[in-house]
Amino acid sequence: MTDQATESLFPPPPLAEQERMVEAILFAVAEPLTLAQIAARLPAGCDTAEALGQLARRYAGRGVQLMQIGDAYALRTAPDLGHLMTRETVETRKLSRAAIETLAIVAYHQPVTRAEIEAIRGVAVSRGTVDQLMELGWIRLGRRRMTPGRPVTFVVTEAFLDHFGLASTRDLPGLKELRAAGLLDNRPAPGHALPGDGPGDSEDDLPDGQSELFED
Repeated sequence: MTDQATESLFPPPPLAEQERMVEAILFAVAEPLTLAQIAARLPAGCDTAEALGQLARRYAGRGVQLMQIGDAYALRTAPDLGHLMTRETVETRKLSRAAIETLAIVAYHQPVTRAEIEAIRGVAVSRGTVDQLMELGWIRLGRRRMTPGRPVTFVVTEAFLDHFGLASTRDLPGLKELRAAGLLDNRPAPGHALPGDGPGDSEDDLPDGQSELFED
């Protein structure tokens, strides 16, 4: 029997029931799921995208919200209520300045090779720094560059987006926001003028919020 014939014999449940199913699936899993992963758990013929959209509208403004994390979806505490979970969820792990700078470069310049990270920072990147970020699950190996030696590249992960409450890297703060938060060094390193600081440059010229990011 073909899939089409099966669907005609067993029509999909009403949209409201599909929404409940999606809600149950996302509530039960720890990691974000893609549209395809959710659809694979639903009966044949379900409109997964519409069920997700309806669920997102129902949760809008509530303490728990449906978040898009890269290409995946998850139920998460509303961003403005995150402080209520601090004691239960926050584990203090201090990153070195080298790790913070390396993570920022990967986030704003990905995909980026180790040599390119070192060129931007002006110093060598230790294996331990990269290993720490990969152990945290915040960066991973990307595609190899089609250049001599075929060096590997690094990109940020969905775990990075999830941790910082971002749907994609397009949501990374821009130049003005970084400066206002005190996370951007206003004095560029010698020979490395900040984008947007030169004559005729503006924040709109930044590719995906490109900048040098620092934390205390």
